[in-house]
Amino acid sequence: MVDPDSELASRLELEVPHAARIWNYWMGGKDNFPADRAAGAAVAEVYPEIVVMARQSRRFLIRAVRHLAAEAGIRQFLDVGTGLPTMQNTHEVAQKVAPESRIVYVDNDPMVLVHARALLASTTAEGLTTYVHADYHDPEKILAEAAEALDFREPVAVMFMGVLGYEPDLDVVRSIVERMMGATASGSHLVLWDGTDTSPAVVDGADKLVESGGVPYVLRSPDQLAGCFEGLTMVEPGLVPIAQWRPDDLHAEHIDAYGAVARKP
Repeated sequence: MVDPDSELASRLELEVPHAARIWNYWMGGKDNFPADRAAGAAVAEVYPEIVVMARQSRRFLIRAVRHLAAEAGIRQFLDVGTGLPTMQNTHEVAQKVAPESRIVYVDNDPMVLVHARALLASTTAEGLTTYVHADYHDPEKILAEAAEALDFREPVAVMFMGVLGYEPDLDVVRSIVERMMGATASGSHLVLWDGTDTSPAVVDGADKLVESGGVPYVLRSPDQLAGCFEGLTMVEPGLVPIAQWRPDDLHAEHIDAYGAVARKP
């Protein structure tokens, strides 16, 4: 745990709000700073459902990773843009099902790097948890460094969990996903969710985040997100609001975020 009042805070100049820490605040975590809390609270005031979205996104991750490990037999996970650890992280879910699972986290936030060192201590005797410090705009670097831990001749689950809206150009987003999936073997899976422009309130919330000093986040339509899965075979129920993807709670509420899991033929 990083102390928000420690010297690390001033060294990393954390007076500027950062997406990973704002998200951590919405999820009820403690690894955030006054600027992050102020930006997060401003967005939640306009769009209170963002807190529900943050927590539902973690539940989607848990269900998707559990499906991949338990039902699809996936033993390798590449979690791109992982953000700060909270609870039930990818390695914990996967290795609970299959202790031999190998997980590579990717992020470019220096604070995430601090936590990544702690994650390395969680490596099981059979499996592996490691970290690549990189930006998702550089898939080749990610793939090259991840290949030190993962065998790309075998299926890999590539995960983009609510991060691709930081790239404003949809063509660039699709190129990033295609380049990552292009390096994977048949039987690999793409797990992707993102916020959608499916209500005026969520659009207002995104605008408020920018006004509060946060990094702009582009909300896309479900049809635009569907284009990221071109050439892949959707796992049932397809691209749906994340609370409705194989829910544990059949009465889960609708939120403005869609996600899917798809298999590479």
